[in-house]
Amino acid sequence: MFSTSVEDYIKHIYELQSEGSKVNTSSLALKLNVSPASVSEMISKLTKPGWIENTPYRGFSLTDKGEKIAVNLIRKHRLIEVFLHQHLGYSWDEVHVEAEKFEHVCTDKFINKLDEYLGYPKFDPHGDPIPDINGNISDKKNLMLCSAEPRRSYIVRKVNDTSDEVLRYISAIGIKLNTEILLSEKISFDESVLITINGVNHLLSKKIAENIFVEEPGEHK
Repeated sequence: MFSTSVEDYIKHIYELQSEGSKVNTSSLALKLNVSPASVSEMISKLTKPGWIENTPYRGFSLTDKGEKIAVNLIRKHRLIEVFLHQHLGYSWDEVHVEAEKFEHVCTDKFINKLDEYLGYPKFDPHGDPIPDINGNISDKKNLMLCSAEPRRSYIVRKVNDTSDEVLRYISAIGIKLNTEILLSEKISFDESVLITINGVNHLLSKKIAENIFVEEPGEHK
């Protein structure tokens, strides 16, 4: 068993790497909302067991051992989210905080049983892929709504879970996974987008559009 703080660091390093961001003291301090001194202390702890590589002036990266820990945590987190959403009635803006707590205490045996009970879901309530029992995870990239072509229809496949407010807002206007939307117009001066859902127009800011990922109808996950 690893401490909660160690697991959090490893998972957040993985997430930054997956986003293509440079992982260094400042980016990790910002993501975890801790001081750079705290990051430096933890990086030393993570380097000794061989979970990360710390290359001067180039930042940190997970080793294979570290990545295995991160993917296992993500598997636990996303399966717990599915259970909370499908069986306990949690909304998609509520599941993340709860799953953050449970992911650190659930055993692999429990999570594998939960996976079986849930019918081996492929995606969590936000559309993120769930790693399988062997750690394999889909690397399919959906199109960010703000980068999509206007006057075309799209299917919502993923929504970032980093902001509860964004999730609540887009739920209120009728957006959920697999919702079909029409990207009616892109507003150049502020990069907002006008979408149409069931005949109703909604203007979304650039920030919100950056958190919604889509694909064209007929494509497959």
